[in-house]
Amino acid sequence: MSTILAFDFGTSHIGIATGSSFTKSATPRQALKARDGIPDEISLNKLMKEWQPSKCVVGLPLNADGTEQDMTKRARRFGNRLSQKFKVKVEFVDERYTSVAAKEHIFSQGGFRALVSDKGRIDSESACEILEQYFAEHDDE
Repeated sequence: MSTILAFDFGTSHIGIATGSSFTKSATPRQALKARDGIPDEISLNKLMKEWQPSKCVVGLPLNADGTEQDMTKRARRFGNRLSQKFKVKVEFVDERYTSVAAKEHIFSQGGFRALVSDKGRIDSESACEILEQYFAEHDDE
């Protein structure tokens, strides 16, 4: 059994979810604050030390037709930095429509007020969607 961290890359918040390769379930965590896509280094270091993931999964924001955009390149750079700095394997997952699914999930639990109360919550729910999609695509782990 191993722990996997998932990231929903963004310029002001980076959503976080933790998951287990055994249960293939994901749990949202507190999003990291970021400045132009660069997360708070102390918070990121603490997160990686606390969870000691065997792998990280980073969502790739693609256009509806599957082509890459500027944010795709930035998310790849973020994942590559994670890999280099923390010596952890990073995999990328197409994250199209994960924000929509996350918003629907949050809305179903608390209505409109829940949606607008915490932007980071949407990002972390999106990270859950990303990780669950990863588990669905990699059922051999």
